[in-house]
Amino acid sequence: MSIRRTYHLEGLNCASCAAKIAGRIRALEGVSGAEVDVASSRLWLEISDDAMAEEIVRQAKGIVHHYEPEVGFAEVGARARSAQTEEAGGGIWKERLRWISLGLGMILFVAGLVWGREAFWGLWVFLASYGLVGGRVLWRAARNILRGEVFDEHFLMSVATIGAFAIGEYPEGVAVMLFYRIGEAFQEMAVGRSRRSITAMMDLRPDFANLREGESFRRVSPEDVRVGEEIVVRPGERVPLDGVVLGGRSTVDTSALTGESLPREVEIGDEVLSGAINKTGLLTVRVTKAFGESTVSKILELVQNASSKKARAENFITKFARYYTPAVVFSALALALIPPLVWAEASFSDWTGRALVFLVVSCPCALVISIPLSFFGGIGGASRQGILVKGSNYLDALFDVDTVVFDKTGTLTEGKFRVSGVYPAQGWDEAQLIEYAAHAESGSMHPIAASIREAYGGAIRHGRVTSFEEVAGRGVKAEVDGRVVLAGGAKWLSGVSGIEEGVAGTVTHVAVDGVYAGYVVVSDRVKADSVSAIRELRALGVRRTAMLTGDSCSVGASVGEALGIDVVACELLPQQKVVQLEALQADKTTRGALVFAGDGINDAPVLARADVGVAMGGMGTDAAIEAADVVLMTDEPSKIATAIRIARKTRGIVWQNIALALGVKAVVLVLGALGMASMAMAVFADVGVALIAILNAMRAMRV
Repeated sequence: MSIRRTYHLEGLNCASCAAKIAGRIRALEGVSGAEVDVASSRLWLEISDDAMAEEIVRQAKGIVHHYEPEVGFAEVGARARSAQTEEAGGGIWKERLRWISLGLGMILFVAGLVWGREAFWGLWVFLASYGLVGGRVLWRAARNILRGEVFDEHFLMSVATIGAFAIGEYPEGVAVMLFYRIGEAFQEMAVGRSRRSITAMMDLRPDFANLREGESFRRVSPEDVRVGEEIVVRPGERVPLDGVVLGGRSTVDTSALTGESLPREVEIGDEVLSGAINKTGLLTVRVTKAFGESTVSKILELVQNASSKKARAENFITKFARYYTPAVVFSALALALIPPLVWAEASFSDWTGRALVFLVVSCPCALVISIPLSFFGGIGGASRQGILVKGSNYLDALFDVDTVVFDKTGTLTEGKFRVSGVYPAQGWDEAQLIEYAAHAESGSMHPIAASIREAYGGAIRHGRVTSFEEVAGRGVKAEVDGRVVLAGGAKWLSGVSGIEEGVAGTVTHVAVDGVYAGYVVVSDRVKADSVSAIRELRALGVRRTAMLTGDSCSVGASVGEALGIDVVACELLPQQKVVQLEALQADKTTRGALVFAGDGINDAPVLARADVGVAMGGMGTDAAIEAADVVLMTDEPSKIATAIRIARKTRGIVWQNIALALGVKAVVLVLGALGMASMAMAVFADVGVALIAILNAMRAMRV
């Protein structure tokens, strides 16, 4: 059986190294998949053979340290303090030493520029400055060459700067290395800031739970609390686990979960979600889900793992960089050697200088760092709006949406049914009708069944019900007091005469021993947000909206007309919803995506079949949330329009960065070949463009 493990790679900032690490790990025997993401510093491992897991992890750790010896390696979620800081060799002191050496190197460089250009000792000052600034880069380049890894940014910078010294351009050689190191430091700061922003935004994981033990309380880890146990949440504390309020009344802040700024009132009987903050009163809560299944745990898992599912642009850039850098290196070599050999007037020093500019420009860091960072930022920005996107590929798919299909109950409507009328047939009264209906529906978990039991008001005497059968989307058959009771749609009662036809609303017909007893009308209000959801989708250019429902055609038509939905299909069983969805997919544009939004167990197959499945995270079932690609924590359908806007902004930033990086590099490469570009221009085309692209990528987090 395949298992999935996630590891934190502390200190990983090299995007090209990340791609190489992932490629080498994917080639290991027993590994069915591996992804490394720089933005979240994570390695995802899919291991196909459980028996080989420990050996595979050992080999994966070796591969990580082969490329990045100073990067820590620890499993995410491990309670014990990992050894990654020890492996990093006292990382904080190494970081300080790097800044000290960089500062001393800058001082010597300035001294050489001011006093040492013409002096005999100038060369030694520049060499000392170069050693302090570029020693780490040279060491990494040499180490990687010995390991067979030639074409990386360390090799490019080393060859370019050593070449500058070889042709007597000492200040140029030091300047290139100095600006590269400064740019590298700023890149690390920008990536680190993005990581901290995401981490702070999703800082939902509770540190403890107050477990009730008789009259006393004990502070324990949330993982140690079992379902059914009671916990106490004091004002100012974060709710550690999902549960139901047993005692107390308070307001809770759910903004980190749902993006909703207004606090919510909770009292006895109300559900509270882990990750919410208790604001005012003391709450006693009975735990309904273990920590691994709780809302906060699933949110953290979704956000942390989102980067493992890459968009097409990310995959393209990774492959592009693999071939681009060697091509530029060999082009630079040809530029340095061929013209002096062909033309007598061409000098080696001149063309070598042009080739060095070529090398400096060629590093693809601006692309391989900024593009994944853009998608990571877009996913983070969506999370702040209560929209959880399970991967950058799904965010990218939302850029061009052709059709949006909705389930009705719980998605476009509130899903809170109330009995609005009880209409007995001749020879029956209301009390008899509702009593038989309530007992027949006693074994059903459907919201309509719950509303009928609520309308009955009396205690359900389960001993009166001797058999029960339910067919999803049709109705129930039960034996109550020895009499066969059918309750459901008109088709479920086929063969029973006297059924009332053409009744508006959600209708449950009832027959007892084959005799029609009457019907119960249940109403479900349209969400206030649904009207604006359809309007916003049209404004964004969505070509078509549709609604698939198992409800009666009269109800479906009235809801569809009220909201202005283009296509309404009603009285559908779960498998029929899939057929209808496939018909809509066949009729959409080639490039446009089809989005389906739903909340129930019966929606799970359709969510999985759609290009992008969207689940209601508040009221939605676990099956729907698992099958979906996007989860709306607020249950507001208008958030689909928000997600589309975020996707379009993110895609725009991605293409801005691609155009900026490739455009500037292309111009400077041409100018360098013509001898019109200086080393300073080359450094800007590499380091400067990378930094601009990273800062631009961080805009995706702001929604």
